[in-house]
Amino acid sequence: MTTHRELIEISSFVLELTAIGGTDNDLDTLLERLFGVLKKLPSFPVVPRGVIRMYNPRGKLVTIAQHGFRPVWMDPATEALFASITETDTAASPVVSLDDDGQVIVLPLSNDGQALGQAILCIDGDWSPTPAEQEFMHGLARALSSLVSRCMMNETLKVREIELEEARTQAIRRLGAASEYRDNETGMHVMRMTNIAVVVAKALGLAEQQRELLFITAPMHDVGKIGISDAILLKPGKLTAEEFDVMKTHTEIGERLLHGCDSLIEAARAIATSHHENWDGSGYPSGLKGEEIPILARVCSIADVFDALTSVRPYKAAWPVEEAITWILGQSGAKFDPAVVRAFEDALPEILRIRELYREEIIDPNQTLNLPELVYQGTRWVNWDESLSVGIDVIDEHHRYLFDLTNDLINIVANKLGAREVSRLLKALGLYVQVHFKAEERMMEHYGFVRLERQQEQHRQFEQRLKDFCEELHLNPLIAQVEVMTFLREWLVAHIRFEDAQLRTLTTASRPLH
Repeated sequence: MTTHRELIEISSFVLELTAIGGTDNDLDTLLERLFGVLKKLPSFPVVPRGVIRMYNPRGKLVTIAQHGFRPVWMDPATEALFASITETDTAASPVVSLDDDGQVIVLPLSNDGQALGQAILCIDGDWSPTPAEQEFMHGLARALSSLVSRCMMNETLKVREIELEEARTQAIRRLGAASEYRDNETGMHVMRMTNIAVVVAKALGLAEQQRELLFITAPMHDVGKIGISDAILLKPGKLTAEEFDVMKTHTEIGERLLHGCDSLIEAARAIATSHHENWDGSGYPSGLKGEEIPILARVCSIADVFDALTSVRPYKAAWPVEEAITWILGQSGAKFDPAVVRAFEDALPEILRIRELYREEIIDPNQTLNLPELVYQGTRWVNWDESLSVGIDVIDEHHRYLFDLTNDLINIVANKLGAREVSRLLKALGLYVQVHFKAEERMMEHYGFVRLERQQEQHRQFEQRLKDFCEELHLNPLIAQVEVMTFLREWLVAHIRFEDAQLRTLTTASRPLH
């Protein structure tokens, strides 16, 4: 039987939990601390195993934290262990019997009368708590409810912060895209150039914060082209000296457009103004030399030039990739910062992949890719294997990248980086999915794939589900970040195995007859 002294000690712990809850949003750690105290009370036969479950918008209980169990993204069986426990089970007593005749303590979690979920604590053997012990457990349930509610509110605020940032960055991206669409029908140059710049920056060793700033502002590099006439911008032939002088003014126009003290605007202005400056001082508009050129502009310069060289333009054919690489390496110390050139060379495996992920031409089902092997930096929770290949190299590479993004998302949750980072990556996933689906559907339509409409329907459903998860992050980020992982793992593998696998028929249907 629990003594009065023991109840006082554990009640003090509840107050301590409530006090520290505002600074610790890690519910796994909260369970660990809870069991650390409960094990000191011999009359409470708890064992250090338990979970916290919350109701999703569809009324289903989802495990969002655990101690002594494998996380649900590692082992879905964890979710099934307590599937038989419902909200009404705790009406009479917090001690509930499981289907396998074991017992657990179920502490209902609520906020302002609304059920949030439950904390489940495993116990050893049969136990009949005294009225005092039951009263204590009711108090513990109230304290845990407060902590979980506070954690949910803190994470929701972080999601809203990123949404405000996203609204601001979207305006910048759209302005950059508007300038690009004038002389590039698909706008893929901006996507390729931006992603190439980011991987070069990573190889260069720039901090994550700088790389994030680069990802947002790189699309603005040619925003000044908005002020260049179509007669010059869209001229199919080589520009005259006078026309080229006019074209060069797009850097000065960009500087005037991007006026302000905001950090994003300042970075965008530096890139738009200086990405045509050369390391040896021979560039424009100001003839800056060496490290006088802002570092983000130096990185964007090499990314912009490489993609321009290897892309078709109204006035030129695309260079072979090998020739473009050789030319860029030869410009080290002249046009480009030597350190950035070395980073470009180190990042080539990722750069070559980006060219395939964001291609403009319709995918050829029979094209063979010989890309350098990439080593994924992180834990692989969802593994790609050759049994998932659809027989189309480019599509397989798209799918591998989707697996990488899914693993990135699970790593964020596994490493407890918070809903803010989940929201950021979910947005990035949504953007890439649009590119991937569009490329797949263009290929299907071009080659007359008979299941095109079914694929389109499934693609739209997937995109809508991602949007729903973004909305659910505002309602309860603790649940949404767990559910999106489970959804991605199941949907991607099933869709590839049962739908995309049938794309293999295009490899024979599209092969030219001899």
